[in-house]
Parts: sequence; structure tokens; C-alpha cells
Amino acid sequence: MKALVYTKPYCLEYSDFPEPVAGVNDVLIRVKACGICGSDVHGFTGKTGRRLPPLVMGHEAAGVIEEVGENVEGFERNDRVCFDSTVYCNKCEPCRKGSYNRCEKRQVLGVSVPAFKRHGAFAEYVAVPWWIVSKIPDNMSFIQSALLEPVSIATHAANRAPISADDTVVVIGAGTIGLFILQASKLRGAAKVIVSDINEFRLDVARKLGADEVVNPGKSALKKVVLGETNDKGADVAFEAVGYAETFADAVSVTKIGGHVVAVGNLQKTAEFNLQELVARELTFAGSYASSGEFRDCIDLVASGKINVEPLISDVLPLEDGPRAFERLLKAEENLLKIVLEVPAPRGSNHKV
Repeated sequence: MKALVYTKPYCLEYSDFPEPVAGVNDVLIRVKACGICGSDVHGFTGKTGRRLPPLVMGHEAAGVIEEVGENVEGFERNDRVCFDSTVYCNKCEPCRKGSYNRCEKRQVLGVSVPAFKRHGAFAEYVAVPWWIVSKIPDNMSFIQSALLEPVSIATHAANRAPISADDTVVVIGAGTIGLFILQASKLRGAAKVIVSDINEFRLDVARKLGADEVVNPGKSALKKVVLGETNDKGADVAFEAVGYAETFADAVSVTKIGGHVVAVGNLQKTAEFNLQELVARELTFAGSYASSGEFRDCIDLVASGKINVEPLISDVLPLEDGPRAFERLLKAEENLLKIVLEVPAPRGSNHKV
């Protein structure tokens, strides 16, 4: 099969690659579209330690079932499907409780670390366990469906803190995840959502998607704006969707006494904060990793338009143009949010159900 293969730092090759073999519990999916995640771009640099070459990356995808294993339930050849990025065992205690992102044996599609290598969906085919797969409705395109994975991450993050009808929410970072957290927070009933980013284009998108206030911290003091919008109380919930120590500190600073801070971004491994703030202000810190069952709910949210993915799709390119797409995202010279790679139909197929 043809695949976009990560061979060394800053190097992707569109080339032939061994086709995955579907096991008895797997479905083999003919990939139709796969989005480029920010984690893929960072992994492409070789600096994260989570993309050890050679590797086929890609975990935001949708396609059509080509083969089903003998133990597969509820799926048939030619079903239009999407799938979670977390490959969970479906057997351990966290899985039995529905906390799939805490699976004791979890793997992530398109990720390679010393403990595991799991080839992803920048390829003509990918094989995944049937229990992470969901059918998509006919009115959803494969391009839209490729954004379901980041939508589910944002929805999970929004569920990590209580949000009520009188609450003010601050979202720091208006990238793909932050913009979906904005929409998910609105759906949960937040009275006001304030979005912060240093990129004016992304702030404009946030406005179009329903942000009540946007702040460029390079031009206005975020804390001052938040206090002004909340009668000097601060935000009820702050989501940090960047991943730097400085922006995490900003999230803490704008949160009211007794409020909640949810960390979603993780570009930097460490962040210092004043322990006295956590204790004396009785803040609640929560981490948010991947999604945990929200994936299937997000299909209806996107199909119904309750979460709008269209403004985030910056470009759609063929898979063979992947190397250039990664370069564009890494250089960050354009106003780009999400580039989706379309996978052409393979030439001929000997697959049998």
C-alpha cells in the first residue's frame, strides 16, 4: 500500500509500506481522510520521543471497512466509519468502568515509543480493534469525520469540570482543541466564554464560533479583562489548551477562589506554580487526556451542526502532498488550523471478507 512514512526527524516519504493485517478482533479500514494533529507536527521534529521512526503517523481519520475479523460484532464490509485514537484493551478495570483513556494497556494510533509501536492512518489502510470503531451517518463527509477525534478530546476536557448556566469559562489557546472546547463549553451551558490567543486570525474564528469575548494577551492583560467581565471574581473554569508553563500560570491567575483549572495542552513537561494559590484559594486542578467514551456522542454533535468543524478546515490535500503540508504547519507562516489529507482509492484490491 501507499503510505506517508516518517523515516527520520523532519523527513516524511510517500512510499510503499507493508499493508496491515487484520486480526480476529480487528477491522481493516480503507482510509479516506486523515487530519494532521499538532502532536504529529511536533513528533515530526523528533523532539517528543513519541514518534520513533520508521512510523506511519495519523490518528484523526475516517474511512470504509474493507475486511472484518471473525470475532467482529456489528460491522460489515463497506460500512462508513470513524475510530478513536486510543486503542484500549476493553478488558481491564478502567475499560470496564468506561474510562477508556486510562486503559492499563492503552496505545495510541500513529505513535511509537519504547513500549509500543502502533502504525496510524496516513496510509491507504489501517487495522484497528472493532470496539474503537463507530459508524458515521451518510450526511457526514469523511473530511468532517476526520475532525471527530479532536472534537472528542475537547468534549472530554469540557466534561472534566462542572459548568453551570451562570459560569464564566476562559479558554487559553484558540487552536483546534481550544476552539472545540469553546463550543463544548457553550453546549454545557456556560453563560460566558472568553478565549485568549496571540493570533488574531484564530481569535476571529473564535468570535465566529460564539466566543463572548476574545483577548490577545500581547495587547491586553488577560487577567484584567477576565476580572472586568466577572465583577472582579475571576473565571469559574479555565481551560489551558496550549501546554506552556506560562499559559498554565495564566490559567491559574484568572480562576476565582474555589474555581477549576483544566490542563489540556502538554508541550512543556514541567510548570511551577505557587502552592499557596492552590491551597488558600481552594482551586481544583484536573488533567484531561484524550477522550473517554465521548467519541460516539460527538458524531451526533457534528452531524447536527451543534459543533461546527467547517471553520477549522484550512486545507484539504492528497496524501502524497503530506510532506509539504507538514512543512507549512511547522513553519507557521500561514493562518492554518487543520489540514486534512485525503487518501486516494488504492489501485486494485484483493481483499475478501
